[in-house]
Amino acid sequence: MADFTNNELITAYLSRQIREDDLCFVGVGTNGRAFTLAVGMPLAAVRLAQLHHAPGAAVYWGNLLEPDLSVIPEHFTQDTFTQWQAAACPPDTGVKCDMLARGRFDVSFNSAAQLDRYGNMNITAIGDYRNPKVRLVGSLAQPEHFAFVRRPLLLMDLDARSFVEKVDFITSAGHLSGGNSRREAGLSEGGPALVVTDKAVFDFAEDTREMRLKSLHPGVTKDAVLAAMSFVPLVPETIPETEPPTVKELAHIRSDIDPNRILLKV
Repeated sequence: MADFTNNELITAYLSRQIREDDLCFVGVGTNGRAFTLAVGMPLAAVRLAQLHHAPGAAVYWGNLLEPDLSVIPEHFTQDTFTQWQAAACPPDTGVKCDMLARGRFDVSFNSAAQLDRYGNMNITAIGDYRNPKVRLVGSLAQPEHFAFVRRPLLLMDLDARSFVEKVDFITSAGHLSGGNSRREAGLSEGGPALVVTDKAVFDFAEDTREMRLKSLHPGVTKDAVLAAMSFVPLVPETIPETEPPTVKELAHIRSDIDPNRILLKV
């Protein structure tokens, strides 16, 4: 039996994607599992990177630039963000949007209701846009993330309803229809870099830009991953195992970053 949780595995993996002096964007989130995916694991990953290998990495969390991640609050409310003193600047949505458009962010953490084989993301509507089955939260700043952030990372639980052949609405343009279609549409060469799930990690093939199975989490089979998707990704002949967290990484997560299981509780 593994001596680490799935959330700890994902947090450690995400932290290794963060480089020295990276500026990372983390949103606000809601609660439950959605909070853990959108906020908890990203914040823990940035803090782990700061403690482990990238002390110069910084985060723009919600509307706060460079909050001190050594003093994670016990409760996440609007009042927390409004009054937080441990930050480089006061809340200002305009500054964040300007920074996005200027390409100042290296990494963003994103999640979606639907994601397709080319990394196009939907958080707008399920079904027809004008007469949807479900109206979702809307675009927020997600179109800008995929347009201007250098390495967008997606965190999603693997589910056939979420990993679909074609999204019902493109909120954020991923690699569009593959190949050179993103560049032909006038977008930068960025787009989603990795999709990190509860079962596996995916990247995108350099030529076709199709989603590709990159690694399997310990104890997870290829068949279990494919059964949780509505399309078949590219599958290499050899699939490595996702590298587990080290003893040092686990010690940081459990003792220094999230001792009360506020960030990784669900």
